[in-house]
Amino acid sequence: MHRPTGDAPTALYVFAAASSEVWFNGHRLGANGQPGGSKTTETPGRYEASFPIPERMWRSEDNVVVIHMSSFHSVVRLDSPVAGIMVAPYPWPSRTVQVAIAFIAAGALFAAAFGFGVIYSLRRTGSSLALAVMAGVAGLQAVLESLRSLVPYAYPVHGLRLVGIWILAAAFAILLVAYVVSRFWPKARRPLIVLAVAAVAATGFAPGFDLKTALALMVGLALSAVVAAVAVHRRMPGARLLLVYLVAFIAIGVIFPSWLVDLSHFLFALGLVLPLLMAEVVRLGRDDQEREVALTRAAARPNCLTVASSRGVERVPLSDIVAVVGADDYVELRLTNGRRMLHAARLDRLEQDLPASFLRVHRSVIANLAHVRGFERDGGRGRLLMDEGAPLPISRNRLATVRDTLDEPELFSG
Repeated sequence: MHRPTGDAPTALYVFAAASSEVWFNGHRLGANGQPGGSKTTETPGRYEASFPIPERMWRSEDNVVVIHMSSFHSVVRLDSPVAGIMVAPYPWPSRTVQVAIAFIAAGALFAAAFGFGVIYSLRRTGSSLALAVMAGVAGLQAVLESLRSLVPYAYPVHGLRLVGIWILAAAFAILLVAYVVSRFWPKARRPLIVLAVAAVAATGFAPGFDLKTALALMVGLALSAVVAAVAVHRRMPGARLLLVYLVAFIAIGVIFPSWLVDLSHFLFALGLVLPLLMAEVVRLGRDDQEREVALTRAAARPNCLTVASSRGVERVPLSDIVAVVGADDYVELRLTNGRRMLHAARLDRLEQDLPASFLRVHRSVIANLAHVRGFERDGGRGRLLMDEGAPLPISRNRLATVRDTLDEPELFSG
């Protein structure tokens, strides 16, 4: 090799999951760990090593580098255990800016995870839990991505770090799909989450951990974008902005795949969860105010349910409610004449507030017994036949209670 141009000091850099020993023009530059012929004779070195080259060792013509390497302590098999060997100016350029951005993003993501965790403890909503875990996973990945620039770790740690990064990226992708589909397409939640898990798991067969990680993230972004596109077609609020955001990061992932893995993924996660956290806090405040108004009005009309929805507050007679079905942060009221309404309330709270003529028959269903016309078995389970709409499922553990309740005709008076 030839000496790089310029007057700056030079060094030979070795990035590899191996121990190494280096000679330059017949002179030993040093060792990173101690290469050996077996696991017992090798001492693991660092994943990144630098060997400064004294200026006097350079020849005007060809220079000869000899590197002796061994790798008996690797945790996983890598397709490219030697990431790079090069001569460059010494010392290596600082990565302070990239590390600072990653750690600021990680701190903000952990704060968001804490915020959504608090909201989940108060509301017990699936979306809050998914966003809390999503933010925490992205924060952990930001820390792992920055570890290489902060800690001169031994090369066996590198394999564990790569596996951890891929697992965290896979978890983030699945959680992203779960959140988006639960919000915009709940009826397709189970098949789409199963599809996301299968597609993300398949990325484990891709060569190279950078490719595995990038593909896992792209699977999550692509499936979420499909769901958001369906929501845009249905003119659901918030879907258009989310779709634009997802498509922008898919474009970044295609054009600059290394950015997606090393940096932009954390900024994407941060840009997604922080606005959602602020919106959730604002919504909680509004919900509390609406509940106070609703409770006041409900006291004056005990035979009505005060429904808080995106259109405002409306009083619905209890006799018009056929069933109440849980829908994450909301419940769906199934009314007579086929009408349906969303109500900003939790199913557990409604179960306590509704009269005895309403019975919890499933973890996500409360039935108005005044509209029950029969009962039938469905395998080992049961179904309530309603005078309007589709039959309602009955959980196995509630089957006996439902049958006993149906034998008490006074509850059917409404």
